[in-house]
Amino acid sequence: MTAPVFAVVGHPNKGKSSIVATLSQNDAIAIALEPGTTRKRQEYPLTVDGKTLYTLVDTPGFQRPRRVLAWLEAHSISASDRAETVQAFVIQHRDDGSFTDECELLAPLTEGAGIIYVVDGSVPYSAQHEAEMTILRWTGRPSLALINSIGDDDYSDSWLRALGQFFQVVRKFDAVRAPFEQHISLLRAFGQLEPAWEQPLEQAAAFLLAQRRQRRTEAAALIARTLEDMMSFREKRTLTTLQTSEISDTDLAGQLRTSWYRNQRKREQHLRIAIEKLYEHHRVERQEAELEWHSEHDLFSEDSRKAWGVNRRYLATAGFGAGAVSGAGVDVLALGHSLGAGALVGGLIGAAGSYFYGDRLALPVLNTGVLTNGLRTATFGPVQDSQFGYVVLGRAINHWWHISHRNHAGRELLDLAPAHNHWLEHLDRASRQTIHRALERCRKQRALDDKTRLALASAIEQAMDAYDKWRLNRT
Repeated sequence: MTAPVFAVVGHPNKGKSSIVATLSQNDAIAIALEPGTTRKRQEYPLTVDGKTLYTLVDTPGFQRPRRVLAWLEAHSISASDRAETVQAFVIQHRDDGSFTDECELLAPLTEGAGIIYVVDGSVPYSAQHEAEMTILRWTGRPSLALINSIGDDDYSDSWLRALGQFFQVVRKFDAVRAPFEQHISLLRAFGQLEPAWEQPLEQAAAFLLAQRRQRRTEAAALIARTLEDMMSFREKRTLTTLQTSEISDTDLAGQLRTSWYRNQRKREQHLRIAIEKLYEHHRVERQEAELEWHSEHDLFSEDSRKAWGVNRRYLATAGFGAGAVSGAGVDVLALGHSLGAGALVGGLIGAAGSYFYGDRLALPVLNTGVLTNGLRTATFGPVQDSQFGYVVLGRAINHWWHISHRNHAGRELLDLAPAHNHWLEHLDRASRQTIHRALERCRKQRALDDKTRLALASAIEQAMDAYDKWRLNRT
């Protein structure tokens, strides 16, 4: 089954390359404000798991549409030969330099590509655009028009009326901000224009929907692994007897703290890059407050807890569930004769501990081992406060949300400002308990087994879904 090909055409500097970048999930495509950025047609296939679903062809803009139309009208005998006349125009002028851009634009249409005609809805409709649309209609190819408004003015109503006379489907489509669902809608709309494309484009939509679900699952696993790593990380240094005598514990703690902090920052940045790569974003410029330790916005400040949904009430409810699970062990050992008292007591202890723990700003501590064979090992970490994990988790999910909803035409700075809402409270109880238990295990230097890791990744995926719904409900 041949993958469909779509040529993206239109006037210069009207967002054609932005459309191609978004629909092909390719942020390497050059997008500039100056006309003439695209001088040669370039093909951009969208491939999933080695299968090309469709190909977008980025083309130069029309330069002399009225002269081209005049040539076509002079060489056509009847409506039946118009497609052949367009092909003759390309053959005659492709090497003479007089209509270079138009030949590059029209060539893929003569080879069987469908038409995606892009206009800027922020500029008025004109006779020059009508010449372009008439030429495209002469090709006889299945066609769809997109209104991609670049500026602040809005002439989309007049564009809708004009485009409807020339194209089978007309849609408003913001290449930078259009949601993923609109991409799928466009594919299915095109499938209705050409019978041979209906099945491959329906398959393409199914592939892309499955890819989106898979990416979220993989992103949750990446976040879970990084969270475990950052929660349990210890900075180590082995000292000789002489080195031990030459440095105070205060200075040693300061050095290890600095190194520990630097490594934690690297781990978080590696996670950011991995998530961006997963979604085929390779050129994102981010603006994000760094993981700082001593400032009004540090990891354990009240501001951080407010920003990332970690408060005492939340910790109390999460702590109750985690404590109840631990207390259930008492019931098992008592062969059930405690009538559930173990789970109740465990839950109350967990809730109380988490509630009061919510006010503690516990930093990692320095531990120095005993002198053995002239050597002593000093360690700094792991973190003593599960709130560190919630802040890292909140920042990671916020970043994932922006990346997963970012179109590949976007070139603006990605501002990862805090969400300022206790969004975790919208998460189901089982997922909250799973996350809290995992963070507590890491804090206590107890390694997660494979089953717990999978459960943590699944709970984080549920948290991502809850965060997605909360963010979308805000708009």
